[in-house]
Amino acid sequence: MSVPGLGEIAYLTLDVFTSQRFGGNPLAVIPDARGLDTAAMQIIAREFNYSETTFVQPPREGANTAEVRIFTPRAELPFAGHPNVGTGYAVAAMGSLFGREVGEVLRFEEKAGLVPVRVRREAGHVTGAELTAPVGLTRGRTLAAEAAAACLGLAAAQVVTAAHQPEVASVGLPFLCVELTDRDALAKAAPRAELFARDLLPIGTDAIMLYAHDRARGPDALRARMFSPLHGIVEDPATGSAGAALAALLADLAPAREGEWRYAIIQGEEMSRPSLLEATVQKRNGAVAETRIGGACIRVMRGTLTLGA
Repeated sequence: MSVPGLGEIAYLTLDVFTSQRFGGNPLAVIPDARGLDTAAMQIIAREFNYSETTFVQPPREGANTAEVRIFTPRAELPFAGHPNVGTGYAVAAMGSLFGREVGEVLRFEEKAGLVPVRVRREAGHVTGAELTAPVGLTRGRTLAAEAAAACLGLAAAQVVTAAHQPEVASVGLPFLCVELTDRDALAKAAPRAELFARDLLPIGTDAIMLYAHDRARGPDALRARMFSPLHGIVEDPATGSAGAALAALLADLAPAREGEWRYAIIQGEEMSRPSLLEATVQKRNGAVAETRIGGACIRVMRGTLTLGA
């Protein structure tokens, strides 16, 4: 496929939710996607074959920073975590976008709504970013422990239901959140795509965020993995939207009606891409009022795509 009138277009890649290259979750960013239509964006995302690629276009509303479209190798997403954190980092490092200077809080227009992204700096240098989820927590349907375990290739006894049943949670994108007994169960999990199609699609999701508490690291430390084989992502090394949904669910389950909860989510170690996601949830009047998730980023590659005939 070629895109008439577009010869070359710049891109860059980042590792997100890490300060070490070749860790975290890779992301490709097209910082000026003017002239690209949906079909072109999808085929470029398929070419990169990362879990997501973002395309930055001028905002529809002048008060916002940009319109950001997010594509997996197979489909467009209304919202995702590491693409927002990484794109926020990339835009802030550029300093200006479409002829305007960018501030400390970026406002990205997305299919799920407006996503604020706050820039993180150390000694004047951009080091990462933190997003605020575009919508509040939605708790969806549950799945029997036996069925959730089967989707993961585990025994039902390895699924913990004391705090919650395997349950769909979303702050912009839905995931089945499943607690496991320990890191050993987490390491042994292996997704069965045919059961994802049979058991997850009817309850409103196609992805599982599985986790276990890491008491040795701290009371609010979680080890996690995310599987979404139906989206072409067998496993993701760092999933901001899933981490935010999980953090919001756990805070919602906490008995206190007011307060702030912070979680350190360690993901990607089974893929040799260690990642750290920092989630913050605020509750007011017994309900989740705001969910944020952020982390460090580091640039890996930059270059040009050849698009013309």
